[in-house]
Amino acid sequence: MTTERPGVLDGAIPPAENTCLFGHAEAEHFLAQGYRSGKGHHAILIEGPEGIGKATLAFRFANHILSHPEPALAPAEIADPDPASIVSRQIVGGASHNLLHLTRPVDEKTGRAKGAITVDEVRRAGKFFSQTSGTGNWRIVIIDPADDLNRNAANAILKILEEPPKRSLFLVLTHAPGKLLPTIRSRCLPLKLKPLSDEALRNALGNLGLASEASDTVVSAADGSVSEALKLINYGGLDIKAAFDSILAKGQGGRAEMHKLADVLAGKDSETIYDFFVEMAGAHVVSAAREAALAGDIVRAERMARLSSQLTEKLTIAEAYNLDRKQAILSLLDDLRAAAA
Repeated sequence: MTTERPGVLDGAIPPAENTCLFGHAEAEHFLAQGYRSGKGHHAILIEGPEGIGKATLAFRFANHILSHPEPALAPAEIADPDPASIVSRQIVGGASHNLLHLTRPVDEKTGRAKGAITVDEVRRAGKFFSQTSGTGNWRIVIIDPADDLNRNAANAILKILEEPPKRSLFLVLTHAPGKLLPTIRSRCLPLKLKPLSDEALRNALGNLGLASEASDTVVSAADGSVSEALKLINYGGLDIKAAFDSILAKGQGGRAEMHKLADVLAGKDSETIYDFFVEMAGAHVVSAAREAALAGDIVRAERMARLSSQLTEKLTIAEAYNLDRKQAILSLLDDLRAAAA
């Protein structure tokens, strides 16, 4: 299934347009109070699993600041953005001179997002600051997510963070803070977001018109992530998960089922569900390693830990050299079945 916009799941509201946020009232209060005090940090690292509202929170906070540019006069809490306001219209249209959204650029040939945020994208931040330096307004950069910065881009961002311009704010989003440069993390104030509660997730799905699809099975499998829930509901994720569990349960049987699953995952326009499968398989191995360690089975824990690294390496090589995706999936499933046996 394809999406209308690169990086935006079918059924989702782009963060810049989303006027509702669920489950993060404490984080919003913290940001509003910090800004109002006039002592807020120039760079905030918004941490948490993918799909729980980090980008939506970042855009809401940016809207709050640009709508109330004097901290002492800003409201004590962040309100839902007014879609009719000039600030909101500019942010949604990507026309704000005071907000820059750095994310993976779209490849003009394929129409898909590129694999990384490059140094050329980061150079846009330098130009952005130079063009707005004389206005006296706030200048806000949202890096979404910083996990996608390649090495050169990360170093370029670091240089700006080391000497930030006046009245500038960096909202740095990350799904995996441990993968960021320690020097970037050290220059940011961490703000950790937790996965959504079941109630908050149901409310978020209801806001997307999916209240009836928010079954107990979906809510449980989504692990507090709206994006995971959308993959389960709109991309066949529930069927993929059921097939995966069935294949592992059958041990050395189920070869036909393996081929059927691999065909689906390797099909045209299957990027989203393929990524879903890879993440699910990786989480399965990590969970198995953790369970073995807790049970005192150190040998199995080490074997599963090695398998996790091997699977990541295999898939990385397959993508880098454009190898047959179906064969890569079958190989991965064979490794998982052998480990399960």
